[in-house]
Amino acid sequence: MIRGKFRIGNGYDVHALATGLPLWLCGVKVEHEKGCVAHSDGDAPLHALCDALLGALALGDIGKHFPDSSLEYKGIDSKILLARVYDLILARGYHLINCDITIALERPKIGTYIDQMRGAIASILDCDINDISVKATTSEKLGFVGRQEGIASYATVLIGC
Repeated sequence: MIRGKFRIGNGYDVHALATGLPLWLCGVKVEHEKGCVAHSDGDAPLHALCDALLGALALGDIGKHFPDSSLEYKGIDSKILLARVYDLILARGYHLINCDITIALERPKIGTYIDQMRGAIASILDCDINDISVKATTSEKLGFVGRQEGIASYATVLIGC
């Protein structure tokens, strides 16, 4: 018999890429000539993770909580947004059980950053690094990701109380 209550959420985020901007992925600055065009720091995987957490408890989406029309969030570090979202989850008696993030990006190759990304997220969510999965894929040169015009990120979470 399963005890406790569990909720699943998923999130998705995309950003255009442009030359000369920093590239933030899962709270880690990745060296690349392009970065995300965004109101915040453009960390698409963390934005997808925020949406997954919010969705698990039917709390809306990241834009509802941190609108891109607000100067308060201009250039904000997405790690701060994730921490604030997680506070909402904790306040309702839930905690993260695990998350799985997929980053679709043609370039750069980010395999050497994965453990650092997992550690950054685990630190924010106060969980074991083994509860955090971050994977990378390309789109085989198809679509906006394949043409290196943008990034897409997906996140799935399981939370429980």
